[in-house]
Amino acid sequence: MSSSAPPNPARTSLEDKILTTRTPDEETEDGRIRNREAATKIRDAWIYKQIRARQDEFTQYRTARIFVGSWNVNAKGKEESLDEFLLKDFGPNQETPPDIVAVGFQEMVDLNAVNVTVETKSQQRSQFWVERIKTTLNNPKYTHSDPSRGYTFVTQRYLVGLLVCVFVRNPHKSRIKYVHSDSVGVGVMGMLGNKGGVSLRLQFYDSTICIICAHLAAHRENVAGRNADFWNVYQKTSFDIGEEAIREVIRSGSLSQWATGSSSVGIPDHDLVFWLGDLNYRVDESMPTERVLELSEKGDLDELRSLDQLNNERAKGTCFVGFSEGVINFRPTYKYQPGTDVYEQRPDKKLRAPAWCDRVLWMAQEQKHVQQLTYARSESPNFSDHKPIYSTLNITIKDIVPSKREKVYDQVMNLLDKFENQTLPMVGLDRISLDFGLIRYEETVTLPIQVTNTGKVVAQFRLVPKLDENTLCKPWMTVSPTYGMLIPGEQPATINFSITIDNNTANLLNSGREVLDDILILRLENGRDYYITIKARYARSCFGMSVDELVLYSDPIRNVPLDPIKRAEKFDPNPTSALCVPKELWRIVDAIYERGLQEKDLFLMPGLPNEVKHIRECLDTGAALGKYRTHSLAQAMLSFLSNLSTPIVPPTLFPTLEIDSQNIQSFARKFLEELPPIHYNVFVYVMSFFREALLYKEQNKLVATRLARICVDTMVRGDDQVQRRTGMQLIMLHLLETNTI
Repeated sequence: MSSSAPPNPARTSLEDKILTTRTPDEETEDGRIRNREAATKIRDAWIYKQIRARQDEFTQYRTARIFVGSWNVNAKGKEESLDEFLLKDFGPNQETPPDIVAVGFQEMVDLNAVNVTVETKSQQRSQFWVERIKTTLNNPKYTHSDPSRGYTFVTQRYLVGLLVCVFVRNPHKSRIKYVHSDSVGVGVMGMLGNKGGVSLRLQFYDSTICIICAHLAAHRENVAGRNADFWNVYQKTSFDIGEEAIREVIRSGSLSQWATGSSSVGIPDHDLVFWLGDLNYRVDESMPTERVLELSEKGDLDELRSLDQLNNERAKGTCFVGFSEGVINFRPTYKYQPGTDVYEQRPDKKLRAPAWCDRVLWMAQEQKHVQQLTYARSESPNFSDHKPIYSTLNITIKDIVPSKREKVYDQVMNLLDKFENQTLPMVGLDRISLDFGLIRYEETVTLPIQVTNTGKVVAQFRLVPKLDENTLCKPWMTVSPTYGMLIPGEQPATINFSITIDNNTANLLNSGREVLDDILILRLENGRDYYITIKARYARSCFGMSVDELVLYSDPIRNVPLDPIKRAEKFDPNPTSALCVPKELWRIVDAIYERGLQEKDLFLMPGLPNEVKHIRECLDTGAALGKYRTHSLAQAMLSFLSNLSTPIVPPTLFPTLEIDSQNIQSFARKFLEELPPIHYNVFVYVMSFFREALLYKEQNKLVATRLARICVDTMVRGDDQVQRRTGMQLIMLHLLETNTI
C-alpha cells in the first residue's frame, strides 16, 4: 500500500530515530555479523518500552495546580496592580493557590529595528516584570508572612519583546530540577526576534513540563504566516538537558532519547506542554469588521467562535496538532483603546476587527492528566491595547516509587530471559523488493515491509550501511523505523520506506548523476542479512532543470527521456532550433497576463499548494492550464525560477563595488552584456513582464522595490554578503524603473 502523505510531526517515536553505535560491526568465526553495542541498545529499548506500558504499577499520581497567564503589554510598564490578573484564581482567602505560576509577556519593548537587531532594553524590562510578579505573589497581605504560602522564582527567558518566567510554591522547590530554556526567532528574515518563541522546561517531581510563550505573525489575512511561525518554533525549540537527566527519564520508562544517545529534547518529548502568548489568530475575514465589533461589544460570542481562525486551522491540522484549548467564554482581548475598556474606534486610528489574539493551549502525553478549571481574561491592568488572559488547570504529576519500579523491572527481565537462552533468531519478510512506480517532483511515496519473528527466540533487526558507505540508503530515501525487536508470537513490525523527490534530487536525476535504484541491508543480530532492492521512475519535471536545456525541447518535458541515448534517438538537440525562452515560462506568464495583472497582492500572497502542484503537472505534461487562482500561478512562476538547477544570474555577475547613482547605469549595462544568451532572454522576458505588472500597481499593490527583492530571491543565488546582494537589488530596481532594457 502506498501513501504520499507526510508523517504527523506532532510526535516522534523512539523507533523513528536512527540507532547510532560507537563500535563497528564485527564478523564472527562462522561468518555471522553482529554489533554487541547495537544489540544491547535495542534490547534495553524494548525493556523500557515494557516498563513504560506498566508505569502505573510503580507511579503515584499527584494532583497539582498550574496558573498560566499571558499579556501583550504594548511596550508599556506602568506600576499598576497585577492582583486581578495573577491572583483572582487564588480564591477569596487565597485557599487555592497554584503550585506553579507561568507568565508570558509580549512586546515588552517597542519592536523597532534597533530593539530587534541590538540588545538594548529587553534585559531591563524582563527584570522589571519578573520583580513585579515576584512582589505580587509574595505580598504579605496574601502570604500572611508564612513562607510555605510564598513563591520561589525558578527561571526566565527573554527575546526582544518576549518573556516567559516560572515561579513555584516554596514547599515544592526541592522537587524542581533539570531547568533549561531556549528561544527561537522567526521574525524579519525568518530569524530575528520581533516574532518567535521563548521556552522553559523543567522536571516537577517525576513529570517533565515545557512552557512556550510565542508572538506569531500579525495581520488578519496572514493565517499561513502564523501557521509557519508555529511550526518553526515547535520544530526548532531544543533543550540540552544533560546525560544525567536522560538516564533518569529512561529509567522511568521514557524512551525517546535511548536509541540516539542524544541529551537534547524537543517540545513533544515532555509529559505536559503549555503554549501561551499573542498568537495573533483573528476572526475570519468573511465577517466584516463592523459586524465583529458589534458582536464583541454585545458579548455575543457564538458566531465569532465559529469563525475563529485558530480553531478552524487546528481542525484542518495545519497548526497546533495534538494541542487542546478550553472553550472561550470571554470577549475578544484585542484591540482596545489603551487605558479603557472600549474597543479602538477613534477616527484617527486604523479600524481593526476585535480578535482573540491571546491564547493558552496545552498538550499532554496522557490527555486525562490535564483538567482546565478557568479560562478568562482580566480587566485590569488596562493600559495596553490587549487584555491579559489566564488559565488555571489541574495537572496530574508522576511521583515514582523506586522499590515498585525495580519489582516491575525484575518481572520484565524474567520474561526476556525465557527466550534469550534458546536458539538463533529467524524472521520472515513479506517482500524483499519494492517498486515505487512513477514519482513526481516534490512528492513522497511510502511502501511498507512487514517483519515477522518466525523463530523461537528474540529477534533484533536493524538497517546497516553497505560496505565502505556511511549511510543506510541514498539521500532521496528515508526509512522508519531503522531497527526493532520482536519476541516470538509478537505482532509483525512494519518498516516504512519512503522516497521523496526534492529539488536537489531532481537536479541529479536530470543530469544523469543519479538513478532511483538502491539496495538496503536489513541485518538480523546474531543472524543473517536480508537485501532489499529499491526501484522507482522519475516523472520528469521542468522544475529543477536549467533554462539552457529546457529551450531545446518544444515537446512537454515529461516526454523527454532521462536516458541520454534514448533522448538522442528521439530528439535532435540542434541549437539553431532552440526556443528563445522555455515554453513552460511562456505558458505561465501568458496565463497570469490573461487572467489579471490587476489581482490584488499579486506576487505577495501565496497560492494554494494543491493548485501549484496541478499547475506544475500541466507545465510538465503540456495539458491545458485550468481555472487556477492568479496567486497560485504567480507562486508557480516564482518557484520555477528559484528552483532552476542553474540560476538565471550567475554568481560571477555580482557587483564588486558599492552601487550609487553615479555608477548604476554603467553597472546595469555591463550586467546585461555579460549575461549568457539564453539567460539574457529569460531575464529580459521576466523583467519586461514585471514592468508590465507595475503599470497596474494601484490595483495589484505591487511596488518596484518589492519586485526587485523578488527578482534577487528567484534569479540570483550564490552570495550571501548583504552588501553584494543589496547592490544586485539596486540593479534590479534600476532596470524595473528605467528604459534600460
